Amino acid sequence: MKKRVIVTVDRGETRVAILEAEGDPSHAARDDNEKPSSRRRRGGRRGAKKASGLAPGERVAELYIERRGSRSIVGNIYKGKVDNVLPGLEAAFVDIGLDKNGFLHVDDIVMPGVEVQRRGRGGKGQRIGELLEPGQEIIVQVMKDPLKTKGARLTMQLSIAGRYLVYVPTAEGVGVSRRLDDKERDRLRKETRGLDLKEGGAIIRTAARGAKREDFERELKYLYKLYEILQRRAQETVAPAMVFQEADLPVRVVRDIFSSQFEEALVDDGKAYERLTSFLARTAPELVDRIELVEDDEPLFERFGIDKVLQSTLSRRVDLPSGGYLMIDYAEAMTVIDVNSGSFIGRGKGAKLEDTITKTNLEAAEEVVRQLRLRDIGGIIVIDFIDMARARNRDAVLKTLRKELDEDRTKTYVMEISPLGLVEMTRQNVTDGVREILTKTCPTCNGDGVVLSEETVALDVQRKLRELALERPEPEAFLVQVHPRVASTLLSGPGTPPLLQLEDEVGKHFHFEGSEGLPIDHFAVSAEGTREEIEERALPFREGEEVLVTIEEPHMYNEEDAVAKIDGYVISVANAVRQIGEQVLVRIESVSRTSAQATIVGSNGRGEPAQAAAPDDGEPAETGSSSRRRGRRGGRRRRASTAGAPPEEAAAAEAQK
Repeated sequence: MKKRVIVTVDRGETRVAILEAEGDPSHAARDDNEKPSSRRRRGGRRGAKKASGLAPGERVAELYIERRGSRSIVGNIYKGKVDNVLPGLEAAFVDIGLDKNGFLHVDDIVMPGVEVQRRGRGGKGQRIGELLEPGQEIIVQVMKDPLKTKGARLTMQLSIAGRYLVYVPTAEGVGVSRRLDDKERDRLRKETRGLDLKEGGAIIRTAARGAKREDFERELKYLYKLYEILQRRAQETVAPAMVFQEADLPVRVVRDIFSSQFEEALVDDGKAYERLTSFLARTAPELVDRIELVEDDEPLFERFGIDKVLQSTLSRRVDLPSGGYLMIDYAEAMTVIDVNSGSFIGRGKGAKLEDTITKTNLEAAEEVVRQLRLRDIGGIIVIDFIDMARARNRDAVLKTLRKELDEDRTKTYVMEISPLGLVEMTRQNVTDGVREILTKTCPTCNGDGVVLSEETVALDVQRKLRELALERPEPEAFLVQVHPRVASTLLSGPGTPPLLQLEDEVGKHFHFEGSEGLPIDHFAVSAEGTREEIEERALPFREGEEVLVTIEEPHMYNEEDAVAKIDGYVISVANAVRQIGEQVLVRIESVSRTSAQATIVGSNGRGEPAQAAAPDDGEPAETGSSSRRRGRRGGRRRRASTAGAPPEEAAAAEAQK
């Protein structure tokens, strides 16, 4: 499998994409036999030749975003101060200088010569209350970013990551990544036998596949130097403060995954390019020539079509090749993925239901893993596959799911398919995913995903108006702020409108004002007084006024007429059906509570208002009329008419009102 890394740096954020494609034998042979003189220039600047887009069969596998001011703190090391110790939770909260205290569990406490009370050990060792006390200063490392209401997850088991090794000062021995095959693991153990770890331990990373002993020795010197700097800063720093910061996003990605499997890494920022080549020069010199700097005006994410993939991660629905689809829903404690057959009805006249279902589930298993990686979904994940009758089909789907997860660098654990067709799995959640970075909670529904319907709010408004009439018996009429769609519901309907029935019942008159920008359940009393006073204030227009409007849709009953709307208020414009989508100047002929009748003042065929002739000396003609319309908070604003002004000025004048 051939892979590429795309790094693009903007002023406010850094984005990294990993592209994967199934290896094409002919392509691989061409790469291996290509002469050095005919290969694209690597390890240098490249501006004249544009990087190609996605190759056939290539796809975006992973996406990472890091924004200035909200950089991930995973891997950072802090000198913290214990704020509180909770024996009931066997945990402590540690002040590390952030808005929220970090969480340190007893399992993550490491102290020289001390055996810690760990879960499931039946009381052996010391408890957290015997190890830590409020005010104590300790060195901790962030394991997990602060997520939602939770603070950062901390550990005292420090580790410093390199390309081939993770140096663990408080551990012993050498461990090898389980993602490597047994033969390679045995070879790496032999290569690292007898390494001077200076009373520490190390973990050999997956990226060390094929590495030699000199690679490990060179990297250990680099990691020792970093650890010495860390210790010196820890002694000099006053808690709470950061003493070691993890590398930025491009270096982390290249450090963790860039290997001989990758054809190239394309970078569009000079500083990021220098950091990457400098890092690889120290750790893997043989890969430096695979880093390319692309100097071009067209952003790399746009050129490769990655922006569209990035936007697709915000959609609930994901289509499958056969016609089925996934629905991805996020809950507080888990993510639920539902598999649907959609328009897929099988192939051929003899297609069977079980075969159709199995085909959809196999496609879904592959796409589910791709979406988990793309969106960086973590925590508990429940996949609702379509029920399959045969055990061998269920096994095939589960096998496909696990095979695809082998390409996922994040730790996962998958259960068997349940009798209900559900697969439960967990995926390590370390930092915010793409969705959390790109979005925020909806201010209208507060993340619930639903809002009250107009009918529901209208019924509630009626109850509030009855209470208002009882509490304030003196005024004859009230001006009330509600959403325009709610007002329309109260003033329409079969038979007598609900508002008129209510007015007859309570003996009061109610007028509404409001705009589309109000929350759907907004309710406020703007004014009260006599019927004449409230009507004068409530009506948005007066007969004879002229106003610039946009014709939106045909009239429901009159074929030649059309409709304009302003904050839900309907203006029926005579003979305007040909001006739909255009701005025109209209004169109000009659006004009611919910609608007005109007005629076009003038049009040049494109919806632009006719211009009055100007005197020869260039002085503008006088119009002598004025236009009035209420503001969002009630009352009317006197406006100078835009009749006679050029269309650009008329539009600008209306925009300022």
